[in-house]
Amino acid sequence: MSAKIKTGMRRLRISAISYLNTAPLMWDFEHSDTGREFDISYTLPSACARALKAGTADIGIIPAAAFAQIPGLAVLPGVAIASRRPVRSILLVSRVPLDKVRSVALDSSSMTSVALLKILFEKWLGGGRTFTPMAPDIESMLAAQDAGLLIGDPALQINRSRYFTLDLAEEWIHRTGKPFVFAFWAVRQEALRGSDARVPEPDLAQVFQQSRDHGLEPASLDRIVREWAPRLGLKESAVCSYLTENIYYHLDPACLEGLQLFYRYAAEIGALPAAPEMHFLLSENATANATIA
Repeated sequence: MSAKIKTGMRRLRISAISYLNTAPLMWDFEHSDTGREFDISYTLPSACARALKAGTADIGIIPAAAFAQIPGLAVLPGVAIASRRPVRSILLVSRVPLDKVRSVALDSSSMTSVALLKILFEKWLGGGRTFTPMAPDIESMLAAQDAGLLIGDPALQINRSRYFTLDLAEEWIHRTGKPFVFAFWAVRQEALRGSDARVPEPDLAQVFQQSRDHGLEPASLDRIVREWAPRLGLKESAVCSYLTENIYYHLDPACLEGLQLFYRYAAEIGALPAAPEMHFLLSENATANATIA
């Protein structure tokens, strides 16, 4: 079902992430008339968060960590980039065993992965590491530091037989028994107020949920796999299993529990400020609340 759009002076601006794992979420925006109702740009997760904070984007698929740092956001319910098993695309990579790692180069394009890595070290793997932001090139990272944190497509392209690797989602799930949420859709509540925005009727959230559902249909996944496998230099089977087994696209109660725990631990170790109350956009002029404490 398509959403009716009220036309004001401008369209809502979407900041999306140009990674493989967002391709199913963007399906309707790229393959149907839905995309014509929004202004869409693609960037890195951290830049997406900055656009929302600066007000240059109205809706963004933000790293979970960004929610604790940007006021005035409402979460579009039901949709996430999460994992209930090893995720494969968030890796700590090293030439030495984990207990020998003392310095880490950080791909800082995801605040969430950086915060998660710091939680894992402080809570379970032993603290005292130093962290240095670097471009996501593993050879340069390991020339300067003991290990490198890679996220997204660069992590998927790592030949793990050459290195010691730690899958951050797998380690989190092993330690906590809960899924890990890396990102979700959020909208600036201010963007939905006033006549200069185009507001879906009756449910903006439904537009994004339906796009996810259509992107996960077998025919859609087949097309995504065919397009992305040569782009990343990966086998089609590896891309397919990543999208269908490693990534979980539903922001369900178990994922919300994992998200709550992440925010609590991140605040405890000083990796993030305390997360605000979480508002879920249900429909035009209606929200539901969930307290993250």
